[in-house]
Amino acid sequence: MKVERTAAAAFLAEFESEDELREEHRLNLSQSALRLVTTESVALHTTLAVTLRGPSGAETNIRATVVAALPDGIALAVNENGDEILQRLLAQDKNQNTWDRIRALSQMEKLLLAVKAERSERALLLQDNDPRVLLSLLRNPRITVEEVARMAKSSFLTYQIADVIMKAAQWMSSIEVRQALIHNPKTPQAFALRILPTLPDADVRAIARAGTNMVIKQAALRRLQGK
Repeated sequence: MKVERTAAAAFLAEFESEDELREEHRLNLSQSALRLVTTESVALHTTLAVTLRGPSGAETNIRATVVAALPDGIALAVNENGDEILQRLLAQDKNQNTWDRIRALSQMEKLLLAVKAERSERALLLQDNDPRVLLSLLRNPRITVEEVARMAKSSFLTYQIADVIMKAAQWMSSIEVRQALIHNPKTPQAFALRILPTLPDADVRAIARAGTNMVIKQAALRRLQGK
């Protein structure tokens, strides 16, 4: 463990391997304790802000109280459940590992993964700039409406992606998806005009007032005038 004092009452403790993290949990964190290896001296009963960093760079912030001076550091009582701290660090490390793994994939491998990707993998693939990957994600039976709404906001939206979304009643029944599409300048104008009549009046007024596409803006004004 590498320990650095970052302020008068703050420390950064970095675990250099998962084994080291698990060992610290077995010995101390599981009992809501933490051992900081440091030459710094801190008064007993001082409350510290401690940032724990996992081997892949994941971080979590905890509060801890100095309870004893050790020959090679200080002993802390942690104000959180040690099992939960371990889970947070390992879960975030897993996400980092997923990111590294997906970044290393070829585009063809990403296309194959997208149709069966789990939630953490889909969250990363949604950021891909290849529209083919986004289209493949839409074929994933586990994709959620929230994820489709994110895709509808994407600057990488294409006619094909918008067309697939527009044809799916389960997605177009979501106001978030329709709002995302109509406010995305990449959405084909014909699709936006079909969405406009389905929006609440408040959304239509916003488009009439501040819309950037003049055809859509004028259609919104006509709808409001016709009421």
